Amino acid sequence: MRILYACPMVSESRKIIAAWLFACCGLVFAMVVVGAITRLTESGLSIAEWKPLMGTLPPLSDAEWQRVFDVYQQTPQFQKVNSWMDLAAFKNIFFWEWAHRFLGRLIGLVYALPLLYFWLRGKIPQGYKIKLLIPLILGGMQGGMGWYMVQSGLVDIPAVSHYRLAAHLGLAFLILCVMFWMGLTFIGAKREKNAALFAHGCVALAFLIITICWGAFTAGLDGGLIYNETFPKMGGAWVPPEARQSILETPAGVQFAHRWLAIITLLVVLSFWLRGVLKRMAFPVLHALGFMIVLQAGLGIATLLSGVNITLAVLHQAGALTTLMLLVAALHRLNPAKNY
Repeated sequence: MRILYACPMVSESRKIIAAWLFACCGLVFAMVVVGAITRLTESGLSIAEWKPLMGTLPPLSDAEWQRVFDVYQQTPQFQKVNSWMDLAAFKNIFFWEWAHRFLGRLIGLVYALPLLYFWLRGKIPQGYKIKLLIPLILGGMQGGMGWYMVQSGLVDIPAVSHYRLAAHLGLAFLILCVMFWMGLTFIGAKREKNAALFAHGCVALAFLIITICWGAFTAGLDGGLIYNETFPKMGGAWVPPEARQSILETPAGVQFAHRWLAIITLLVVLSFWLRGVLKRMAFPVLHALGFMIVLQAGLGIATLLSGVNITLAVLHQAGALTTLMLLVAALHRLNPAKNY
């Protein structure tokens, strides 16, 4: 049974809160893109210090630049990978990590200060004060997870833990989705009650999240740099020997798992879209989701076959986030719950 909910009149304060939440979503999206560039340029270990306040500004003198470069020279990445690097080359990788951290700090301010204003002025609707605190709490956890991730690459091995990378990326995706969901609620987005299609979408969401997780594993282990001549076979085999050892710890294993999870997710999301079409519930967001999941699969294959071209890889990560947001928007519309 299909029930279409008429959107109630949205108050001006709810519109303002929704606009604020969507603006924060845009900043998080930008931070994820910059984070992808930071990882792909191997810039993430360039700042080997954690200074939440003092690190807001980049070095402003030659002496400070030399000091942070001296600190970097003590890291495994410099000693084992970048020993050729001079100060000028160091500044290039420093920029991306600084920009990534700066965006994180900026998002914290852009979220916390308006939230405080809305709270003190009594603009927050009943039942949403605690809900609006959730992204702020998750943001604090995200900052801590970012440094915890970087620390894993400052001891012995010049690479961060792929598990910590996945947790760091996953928190960013979660923060954005929570804010996006609440933004849709505050703006009074159209709703349609269909429990069966909603459940189907939740299954698609589960597969998408797992696929994104294995994508982070693949990125963390540089899994895309091997077996990138052909698709879907790997080195002429359907299952590479390394995948039989582990799909969590070996680069070939995580790439193998990510490939097939992506194919399964593509089919599940397309089946969700097709079911909506057949039920005559294919609203624009659902059509956009169907298009985006196909594009995302194409970007993934292109990224692999290109030997992880930076532009394609960044587009692939942005595509994952776009696909997730479209699916969240579809689920928001179909959610059979009365209030959320």
